[in-house]
Amino acid sequence: MDFQTYSIVKSLHIIFMVSWFAGLFYMIRLFIYHTEAQEKPEPEKRILSEQFVVMEKKLWWIITTPAMILTVLFGSWMLYMNPILLEVPWMHIKLSFVVLLLIYHFVSQKWMGEMQRGEFKHSSGKLRIWNETATLCLVAIVFLVITKGTLSWWKATLSFFAVAIGLMLLIKLYKRISNRGE
Repeated sequence: MDFQTYSIVKSLHIIFMVSWFAGLFYMIRLFIYHTEAQEKPEPEKRILSEQFVVMEKKLWWIITTPAMILTVLFGSWMLYMNPILLEVPWMHIKLSFVVLLLIYHFVSQKWMGEMQRGEFKHSSGKLRIWNETATLCLVAIVFLVITKGTLSWWKATLSFFAVAIGLMLLIKLYKRISNRGE
């Protein structure tokens, strides 16, 4: 294996992974704002909705989806160059989280289509929780890659759920603070 080529491919994988996550995080924020705009009076509701549709389409098709494709492409290339990675348990777990992220990506894409058709099936609170799902996947993937699965399973699981509970508490705190301002 050519170490220099592998390092370049790995760097590109990380760059596009960061871009993919940035797109996912911002997209769901746009969904939240788009959903909340439905409570505004006309013509503000219509103007905001039209703008959110444009922003969502551009973010999704120009940044988020290409970054997802390139993340998977460069990640697959790394596995091709270093197939021994497919024999280690932590990589199997990481790839399981990647599959969850791909499902998350396409569910989010479906929701974007619904919103563009004027169908708002999810509250801003549910969307905030949905946004944290990607955060949990990111935390799990980074810890798996950095520690190479050396953490004990019970500590890793406990930490994962502690982060999830912490995020939920922060969402509730944010909601409480923002409701006070209204």
